[in-house]
Amino acid sequence: MAGASRTELLQWLNELLALNYTKVEQCGSGGAYLQVLDSIYGDIPMARVKMGAKQEYEYVANYKIMQNVFKAKKIDKPIPVEKLIKCKMQDNLEFLQWLKRFWEANYAGDAYDAVGRRKGGVGDAPATLAPARATTTSGGGGGSVATARLGGRTPVSGHRPDGNSAALQALTGQVQELSANVEGLEKERDFYFEKLRDIEILVQQQLEVLEGEGKDDHTLREIQKILYSTEEGFEVPEGEGQDGLVDEEETF
Repeated sequence: MAGASRTELLQWLNELLALNYTKVEQCGSGGAYLQVLDSIYGDIPMARVKMGAKQEYEYVANYKIMQNVFKAKKIDKPIPVEKLIKCKMQDNLEFLQWLKRFWEANYAGDAYDAVGRRKGGVGDAPATLAPARATTTSGGGGGSVATARLGGRTPVSGHRPDGNSAALQALTGQVQELSANVEGLEKERDFYFEKLRDIEILVQQQLEVLEGEGKDDHTLREIQKILYSTEEGFEVPEGEGQDGLVDEEETF
């Protein structure tokens, strides 16, 4: 079953934890992952979690806490620490998709005060933290998640923005979100293109070996046809032979 999209995951994460993450890669520091677990169990040592981690050693410290939590809760899921701390989109996307499914299966639906739970680490709060706000999102158990407003405080500037300022901020936020989405799509495109390219090379090399031995392989030929397929059907593009690689200047 396909996992949730980046946009869905970020919306869920930001509403649950009162954050303002714009990229899945930001989860690589480990802090958000740990607080999702805290929303389930309520006993994660959040005072020790570095939500604003900037250095790799701080990321590693967060994942050590996570490993201890997994062991204590008997969660049978390997944590690919070496991949996650590199803050690559694909690795963190896959882990976040798994974590959301785990949350949906185990969250009791009780109100969760995300800001209050991480107050022990306020000094470490990253710039990506959003002002505390009241939000509600449906949990896997049918309940709702309410994130607390801290006394209805106004912005740090001491005044509320007028209508024009609010509209400008909203538009700026939309532009930033769209830019982040485009960047993520480009990374996904490059990621899958490289996979297809590796498969193409491997198939071609194997076919060349078989041809040298006077043999052929129907399955490899079918894979090659799929790689060279067009919207009209599984046809090899004009000018391309079944035995030739796609020109280096062409893309799928």
